[in-house]
Amino acid sequence: MLDLEQCLTIAKSAALLAGDFLLKAKGKNLEVLNNEGRDLKLQLDIDTEKLIKEYLNSKSSYAILGEELGSNNDLDGYFWVVDPLDGTSNFLRDIPISCVSIALMNKSNPLLGVIYDFNHEELYYGHIESKAYINDKEINVSPLALKKESTLVTGIPAKSNYSDNEFSEMICDFQAWKKVRMIGSAAMAACYVASGKAETYKENGIFLWDVAAGAAIVSAAGGEVSLENIQVDFRVDARFSNNTIEQ
Repeated sequence: MLDLEQCLTIAKSAALLAGDFLLKAKGKNLEVLNNEGRDLKLQLDIDTEKLIKEYLNSKSSYAILGEELGSNNDLDGYFWVVDPLDGTSNFLRDIPISCVSIALMNKSNPLLGVIYDFNHEELYYGHIESKAYINDKEINVSPLALKKESTLVTGIPAKSNYSDNEFSEMICDFQAWKKVRMIGSAAMAACYVASGKAETYKENGIFLWDVAAGAAIVSAAGGEVSLENIQVDFRVDARFSNNTIEQ
């Protein structure tokens, strides 16, 4: 039988371990493996994912899907989803918006999420049978209902090319909101929705590992979560909201 509290403890420990590892590397001469187009990959991403996977494998028998190394195991049942460093470009440029993201899923359903904002030592977490928390403090989504009073957090997926028409549609949507933010980390955007700092996060074509943990945390915080059009390469259309904002 699945013990969500035990899984939460495992995920929290793994996220804290990875966060400490990343902080020790911050500001050092980091090896860049790929920096073409909008994509950026560091050797540190791979090293951190290996660290997380080793820890998870030592504590559980569930398969693991990672951003950097994928998965060689069956993902039909319970499995971990790991983004070792969400916001790699921010991290490299010393912009303090990046995090470690770990989720537990059952097929296409996020059950549990842990996101460690190691820059500020803030650990966000929650699961389907719990509330959502930052460190030990309960968090909730905001009560705002009107876009003209609210904040949208969004982004442009790194590996997508956008047409002029698509950008025009995006701009038309932006005009309905009081504020729009692009922060370079989908996981942190989800945390901002869960903790009432923003009302909606949405992004099409984002990868599952960027949003799985955030989906569980937003749900635990009383929000509404949609993960649709899951592709074979694990891209999804994600929308998280505070459950009251107008559509």
